[in-house]
Amino acid sequence: MSEKISFTEDRLAKAKEIIARYPAGKQKSALLPLLHLAQEQFGWVSAATMDYVASLLDIAPIEVYEVATFYTMFHLEPVGKHVIEYCRTGPCCTMGGEEVYDHLKNKLGVKANETTSDGMFTLKEVECLAACGWGPCFQIREKFFMHLDNQKVDEIIDELSK
Repeated sequence: MSEKISFTEDRLAKAKEIIARYPAGKQKSALLPLLHLAQEQFGWVSAATMDYVASLLDIAPIEVYEVATFYTMFHLEPVGKHVIEYCRTGPCCTMGGEEVYDHLKNKLGVKANETTSDGMFTLKEVECLAACGWGPCFQIREKFFMHLDNQKVDEIIDELSK
């Protein structure tokens, strides 16, 4: 039995408003905003959710899958309350990122792409967060945390755990 997915009335109205911004035949341009709407409502983007978005846009589901799986901002599995996107590229690593990342994993008791048992934190490895001069860094929603060290990580996690 497949799960039935649908937007709330207000989100469906917003989706229709977004789709209407684009000329007929170009509704695929609304894909990213609709995926954001879906993730806001459901917390993550399941295959059933991607199929639903495809139906709203009158495009093939694979066109949605290609986009949703490309961008790390879309969660393809359930996630915790706080998703920590940790930069794993060279500049952050050369500024001590490996040690700080190991400390973060140990503090949370999870590996990359896992969620803590209390459902508070999900740890995701990402490529570049475009903060190469301020590493090591991670992002939680729209907020960047830069110049990280073990003490700063402890303070951030302890504050978010309250």
